[in-house]
This record gives sequence, C-alpha cells and structure tokens, in this order.
Amino acid sequence: MKTRREKNMGRFNVEIEIVNNQDLMAVRLGVLDPAKVRRMTISGLVDTGATRLVLPAKAVKFLGLPVKKKRLRVRYADGRRAMRSEAEEVRLYLLGRDGHFNAVVEPGRESALIGAIVLEDLDFLVDSARARLVPRDPDFVVSEIE
Repeated sequence: MKTRREKNMGRFNVEIEIVNNQDLMAVRLGVLDPAKVRRMTISGLVDTGATRLVLPAKAVKFLGLPVKKKRLRVRYADGRRAMRSEAEEVRLYLLGRDGHFNAVVEPGRESALIGAIVLEDLDFLVDSARARLVPRDPDFVVSEIE
C-alpha cells in the first residue's frame, strides 16, 4: 500500500498566469489597449502522470478563449473516460517562462492541471522530493531537435 507521500510524488501546486493569446496579438498589432488583455492568476497542480494542460471551464470563459468544435476523448487516473472541449490560444506563464498551448476544458474544476507536455515545452524538471520545478538550464530553454 502506498504511503500518502508516495501517492503525491510528482504532484504539487504552483502559481501560473494564463492569458488570452489573441489579446496579446491584438496589442502587438496596435488594435487593443494592453490594459484590456484578459488574464488571470490561478493555482496549477503539477502532475507528472498527466499529459496536457487542463483549465477550469470558468477560466476559459473569463478569458474568452476560443473553443474548438471537435471534442477530445479524455481518460482520468481512476479509469473514467469522457469527452471534453479543447480551448485554443492559451498563453501560460510559469516561473519566468511562457508558452502557447491548447487546453482541455474541465467543468467544475477550480485549478489548472499542468501535465508533461507543458513541462517539457517550458523545459522544467520535476524535483518531486522538494515539490518544485527546476529549469534544466536556468538561462535558456533547451530544445531537443535531433
């Protein structure tokens, strides 16, 4: 039987900022005032067993993120399966790094879920013993290209 600590290995919370990337592009084009960019800071659960970014439906609505018509099939850790919407144009800021992602939209969820794709794209290593993220290189995002 796993101890409480073993069950939570690779799972801990961090603060993230999520932003409507279309708003950022509109600012760049000079058609939107930077003060009108829709953004929010929320808690994000880092989960090395998860694959993708998952956002609460309330956050997706607040940010005005576009949602694809085609839905995704998702599988939960307990084996349940469901169909979920996918939001586009998410700009995520985490510990001084940022990236552009799509996200699974989860109704009823209060925090974000940060999976392996986000962690790899932002080039973070997970220090499970200390419940923290560590950049592989503190000065650069390292991209494996071959």
